[in-house]
Amino acid sequence: MRIFLDANILFSAARSDGAVRQLLALTETAGHELWADAYVFEEARRNLSAKTPDGISVLNAMATRIKIGSMSNSNALLPDTVNLPEKDRPVLAAAILHHCDILVTGDRTHFGALYGKTIQGVTVLSPAMLAESVFA
Repeated sequence: MRIFLDANILFSAARSDGAVRQLLALTETAGHELWADAYVFEEARRNLSAKTPDGISVLNAMATRIKIGSMSNSNALLPDTVNLPEKDRPVLAAAILHHCDILVTGDRTHFGALYGKTIQGVTVLSPAMLAESVFA
């Protein structure tokens, strides 16, 4: 299964050796592909630089194990019915573009209404939902 990681997931995994980093490691060990693109990596890097600079080296190490697709303006892939802020639209569009099965995001504010829904073949899940889906 291909799993696209939002910037907040990358940030959380790089920031501390907590539940999100462990979830990603278990998911990868189970044989699933972890995906991101330059857009979410840059956002995670920018946020780490501002809040937890020590996490940048962890993020760089993660980049060697995650498949990183190119950043593209693929908003045309999103149906008109998807209601997301402009800054979040490229995240879902990239997951669709890279043929991912799941987009995992902790952004309940903007993606919460999409949790559990499938858009253009991509199911939007929270980290807890991902854990249930993959390991239950």
